[in-house]
Amino acid sequence: MKQDKLFSIEGQVVLMTGGAGVLASAISRGLGEAGATIILTDIAPLEERLSQLTQAGIKAEGYYMDAMDKKSVEEVAKRVKEEFGGIDALLNAAGGNMKGATTSSEVSFFDLPLEPLQKVVMLNLFGGAIIPSQVFARLMIESGRGGNIINFSSMNAFRPLTRIVGYSAAKAAVSNFTQWLAVHLAKEYDPKIRVNALAPGFFITNQNRFLLTKEEGGLTPRGEAVINHTPLGRFGVPEDLIGTVIWLLSPASSFVTGVVVPVDGGFNAFSGV
Repeated sequence: MKQDKLFSIEGQVVLMTGGAGVLASAISRGLGEAGATIILTDIAPLEERLSQLTQAGIKAEGYYMDAMDKKSVEEVAKRVKEEFGGIDALLNAAGGNMKGATTSSEVSFFDLPLEPLQKVVMLNLFGGAIIPSQVFARLMIESGRGGNIINFSSMNAFRPLTRIVGYSAAKAAVSNFTQWLAVHLAKEYDPKIRVNALAPGFFITNQNRFLLTKEEGGLTPRGEAVINHTPLGRFGVPEDLIGTVIWLLSPASSFVTGVVVPVDGGFNAFSGV
């Protein structure tokens, strides 16, 4: 293959769940600028995100979709098949943490209510990986042209952090599911369908801002501990994920499946001494 095509994703149709999120927004723009057609889905409004993409000359479409409701996902899949003929890639970016599923000085592990814990696991594992993969992998199989699924795991899957018990458990399950699905689809259906995952390190998002930064400005003790344990000495910015995603979607990674790629500034590599 010519070198100029090795990392090409030109013409790919890429669907993202959680498309209204900060990370998904940056990734979708990066993929669009690289020549992909972007389909954003979310339960949150998408008009602003779509406007940003189209104003940048990127071909983009958006649909309301509840990733935890299989019927909602199937309805979107039907529309996508009719309008685009299918997809080349699924990025499962839906997910997040909840304060109610997080221990604190006020709420111990023993007093955590079950409902928010269940919701965090459902959101990140089922809505964030299993349900959309069930529906959209079927489209990939039917098309016969292969495809890519990228799940969003987390640094918590490698090193479970204190306090965020539900999120850590769910993301560890996402990593395991990624490996399982990679093997299952390749052996049972089509070896041209690859499944991998990103494990972002510490990026400031709406879900973790209260843990890492103070309302009055500056870092919390937890935020300072993260920076001290990150060899590159900073939090990630959303654009840091674009290159890894392009690699996973391109011919450059055609023999890569079932892996979880840390994008973490060296956090996972640092023992602390």
